Amino acid sequence: MLIVAIAGAAFCATYAGGLFALRLKDRLHLVLGFSAGAVVGVAFFDLIPESIAFGQKFHAPATLLAWTAIGFMLYLVLDRMHFFLGHGHGGHGGHEDHEGHDHDGAATHPAYRGSFGAASLSAHSLLDGIAIGIAFQASAPIGAVVTMAVLAHDFSDGINTTNIVLKNGGSRQQALGWLLADALAPAAGIGATYLFAIPQEALGIALALFGGLFLYIGASDLIPESHHAHPKLLTTAMTLLGAAVIYAAVSLVSR
Repeated sequence: MLIVAIAGAAFCATYAGGLFALRLKDRLHLVLGFSAGAVVGVAFFDLIPESIAFGQKFHAPATLLAWTAIGFMLYLVLDRMHFFLGHGHGGHGGHEDHEGHDHDGAATHPAYRGSFGAASLSAHSLLDGIAIGIAFQASAPIGAVVTMAVLAHDFSDGINTTNIVLKNGGSRQQALGWLLADALAPAAGIGATYLFAIPQEALGIALALFGGLFLYIGASDLIPESHHAHPKLLTTAMTLLGAAVIYAAVSLVSR
C-alpha cells in the first residue's frame, strides 16, 4: 500500500506541476530552485553516503565514487542525445531559438522537438521511479528520503514537460497528453523494480549511479533553469532551503 501511495503522490506532483505551469508562470523559478536543492541534497546527504555504507563490504569507496561519476556522465549523454541527433541543443527548459532554427542556422521542427523533449522527460521520470524502488530495496529510511526528493523534482518535471511542448509549437492538448505520460512514468518505474531484486553486492553501485544522476539533474538542469532571467538571490535561497530540508530529513530518519 505504501508504494501505491507513493506512486499516486508522484503522479499528483507531476500533474500539479504541469497545471501550475499553465496557470501561474511568475513563481516557477522559486519551485525550480527548491527542487534543485532537494535533488542535489539527496545525492550528497543520502544516496552517496548510503552507497558507501552498503558497498564498502564489496568495493573500495573510490570505486563507488567512480560509479557516481559514471552515473553523472551517463545521464549527461542521455540528456544531450537530441543535440547529437541534430534536434536542437541540450537542456529541458525550452530555451531554444524562437525562430525554429538551431544555432548553426539549420531548420528544425519545433513541434517534433517538443515531443522529443517531453519523451526524454518521461524517460527521466521512469528512472526516478526506479530510483525509489531501488532505494526501498536498500531500506525504508533511504526510500523515504529519495521519495521526498523525487516528489519535489516531479513537480518541476511537470512544469518542464508542459513548457517544452508549448514553447515548441505544441497545443495545450498535446501538452496535457505528454504531462499525463510523464505523471504515469514514476509509477511504471516503481512497478518495474518489483520484477527484479538488486543483489547485495550491487546495491552500493546502484545507489552511487543514482547519486550521480541526481547530481546532474540538479546541477545541470534545475539550477540553471531556476536562475534563467530571474533574481539570483531569491532562487539561490530557495535552492539552499531545498538542500537544508533534505539534510534535516536525512538526519531525522537516521536517528
